[in-house]
Amino acid sequence: MARNEQLIRQHKILQVLERLRFGATLDELRDSVVDELGLTSLHTRSIRRDLEALTAAGMPIVDEESQRGRVWKLSRSDKGLQKIAITASELIALSMGRDLMLPLVGTQFWIGIESFWNKVREQLPAAVWEHYERYRRTLYVLGLPTKTYEKHQGILKTINRAIQEHRHLEMEYQVPGRPASIRKVEPYGVVLFQSSIYIVATEQSRDGEGSDRLRHWKLDRFKAAKALDSWFKPDESIDLQAHLGQSVGIFSGAAPKEYVISLSAQAARWVQEDPWHARQSITQQADGTVLLTVTAYHDTEIIQKVMRLGTEAEIISPEHCREAMRSTINELADRYR
Repeated sequence: MARNEQLIRQHKILQVLERLRFGATLDELRDSVVDELGLTSLHTRSIRRDLEALTAAGMPIVDEESQRGRVWKLSRSDKGLQKIAITASELIALSMGRDLMLPLVGTQFWIGIESFWNKVREQLPAAVWEHYERYRRTLYVLGLPTKTYEKHQGILKTINRAIQEHRHLEMEYQVPGRPASIRKVEPYGVVLFQSSIYIVATEQSRDGEGSDRLRHWKLDRFKAAKALDSWFKPDESIDLQAHLGQSVGIFSGAAPKEYVISLSAQAARWVQEDPWHARQSITQQADGTVLLTVTAYHDTEIIQKVMRLGTEAEIISPEHCREAMRSTINELADRYR
């Protein structure tokens, strides 16, 4: 079995044990994993090996005899948190990370970090907490949108289940200005981009191979989602990290394109202070300007960034993007004339 499938199975075992106060036998664990992951068969030997691997990784799993036979369960008396010697600086970093996740309020991601935050706080010495509070009065996290995904909590749980279990996902999706439509996709991952959540998935009705079939679906536009009782085999050629790292934005397309933008010396400093992309290239020109080279999936992502710089930036190539920019400028000129 592929490494990824082993990890998914082991994660499912932990989920099962988390909700069973009195634990489960190997047979019971096997039956739950088979049912919840939609597997055709699974031997208890695999379950035992997974339990051994989880225990070796430090998970507080114990086994004991019961009237049902030998059962495995999570130790409820685990005191692992007390072994963490957290400093005030580490607490501040955790706190600021928690602030950055505010748009995820109501989702399982927020519930997870909030639960961990409360556990850490309960274990803190008073002096560490006082030191933390003094410093947080001078540190702020701003610029986050006033939005949350609380109303999408159920939909997001369904999506995560479909991703983990490789189930087809049926969704009611509505793009602004268009009627809602029913889509059937194969979900691969969840992305948080500029405080918005996107689902990366392939749509069965679209042609292409590998990453070319991936599309990004904004969670805000989901009206409903259902994990179907049908499964797909993940495309091993799809590398989500590589796919997501090829664009300055979150739009998707068949293949990324290279864009060249001429920047004034002043704009170049701005782009160096706030890079558009981790792999952007800046080439100094003899007249003091620079050429910025980046990749993106869609012209709109480049046009929006260039327009923020006003007359300090100019799209050089590709020509179709330059033409789109020219058309946008003409429309704006007509509007403001």
